Amino acid sequence: MRAALFVLMLSACGTAAPPAEPLVDLGDVPLDPGPAVTSRLSRAQYAASVEALFGSGITLSVALEPDTRVDGLAALGAGISATSPSGVEEYEVASYEVATQALSPERREAWMPCVPAATVDEDCARVTLASLARRAWRRPVTDGEVDALVAVTSGAASTLNDFWGGLEYGIAAVLQSPYFLYRPEIGEADPNGGRRRTSFELATRLSYLITDGPPDSALLDAAEAGELDTTEGLEAQARRLIASPEARRGMRAWLTDVLKLDALDHLDKDPELFPNISATLGASAREETLRLGEYVAFDKDTDLRTLLTTRTTFVDRELAAVYRVQAPSLDAFAQIELPAKGERRGLLGQVSFLASHSHSTATSATLRGQAIRESLLCSPLPPPPAGVNTSIPATDAERPTLRDRVTAHLADPSCASCHTRMDLIGLPLENFDAIGRWRDDEAGYPIDASGTLDGVDFRGLSEMADLLAADPMLTDCLVLQVVRRALGRAPGDGEDEMVDALRARFDQQDARLQPLWLDLVRSPMFRRLESP
Repeated sequence: MRAALFVLMLSACGTAAPPAEPLVDLGDVPLDPGPAVTSRLSRAQYAASVEALFGSGITLSVALEPDTRVDGLAALGAGISATSPSGVEEYEVASYEVATQALSPERREAWMPCVPAATVDEDCARVTLASLARRAWRRPVTDGEVDALVAVTSGAASTLNDFWGGLEYGIAAVLQSPYFLYRPEIGEADPNGGRRRTSFELATRLSYLITDGPPDSALLDAAEAGELDTTEGLEAQARRLIASPEARRGMRAWLTDVLKLDALDHLDKDPELFPNISATLGASAREETLRLGEYVAFDKDTDLRTLLTTRTTFVDRELAAVYRVQAPSLDAFAQIELPAKGERRGLLGQVSFLASHSHSTATSATLRGQAIRESLLCSPLPPPPAGVNTSIPATDAERPTLRDRVTAHLADPSCASCHTRMDLIGLPLENFDAIGRWRDDEAGYPIDASGTLDGVDFRGLSEMADLLAADPMLTDCLVLQVVRRALGRAPGDGEDEMVDALRARFDQQDARLQPLWLDLVRSPMFRRLESP
């Protein structure tokens, strides 16, 4: 009841819309820019980059260097990731596998600008590799760089007596280059003082922010023509990318990173306890969440906070069985509306969240609460003190339910300070088992779904979703997670005022992703760099 009154008060406060205030001018906000970042391509970005160069359908037999998370985000880990010796070998193997497939007769005609006239045809090799390296390295290439690639290709072609075999070596050299595997930022002197990203660095960062893939030819041409030197030119390209189908891929990449949806690749549950588990449930759960993200950010272009409160979702037959609703399609995903009187709604009611933040045999109030705190409220929790027993008591006759055992655990002062913040927002999700099925009881005892969020009492997922959606910390966190991805690092102290301005504009523009992307691109923080 208390939570319902709290949300009602918030709603009532918003019924009489205040006079619209003008949006903050980002150019007037004080800024002490942060450092440049050289980010390594993620596995998904590597795949998107190869597809942009040679078309879809190229496969690899090797697993590339894994993505690393820093402060919960792979986008931040990419900025400090070194490549291990085994990783170098994997990139080498991958480069030759890609080159072989790219030069298959049915594929090469689509991307090569010429047909060789001889076994050693330096002219054809030159125009092919110059064009390829420009797109792969996302910048103009020098004559010396092209000469080196042609020399490798011609030498191999002469030895193998095969133009195509020689060209494989040239393509592999392009794909093994740090200029392909990393997104380096050196910057240049800013005519207005200080330092800024170059046009090609801006093009690259813009493209990977919005599409999670490399700049297309139009964006590279705009960079080369100097069109990105103005805010208006950069914004025009951003709007073009947002209108492209690839922008949905960028939103999916952001949501995957924030919610750690990659963990669903290895969803491990006991099949005897959870007969609904299958090898494909994790993939279906991820797709449900990503389709909802597309629906909110693009199909409706609406408030991102509705991700937590909506009853619209997308299911296949497998998810419909878990949710105990009629499958809308026999062999595909389709949109449904969850029951209006049910507790299940939004991201926190989806298998992707409930199953990935549970154990293999049981739920976990701690894991679920921690995920809410860290991913949705950007409120990281410290690790437990050394020597503290973090395990909750075992099930027994006096403590048959998880709530009973957690309550006993919270009696320890060394645990209570952090676990109170996690467990009291995880326990209200106990009506959902470790794969997300609804249950009324645990071990024969009715489930108590009460909880507390920062001093406000509530009951069940539905009330908690309303509380979280109304919490300013959620809005702040959504903006911060987008900013982190845009910069490849956490914003520095000198950028705090700019982030605050972006938050204010986000609120004024109904908490929508597309305007936030455009605001970021307009902001001097996206262009300017710390002076060395």
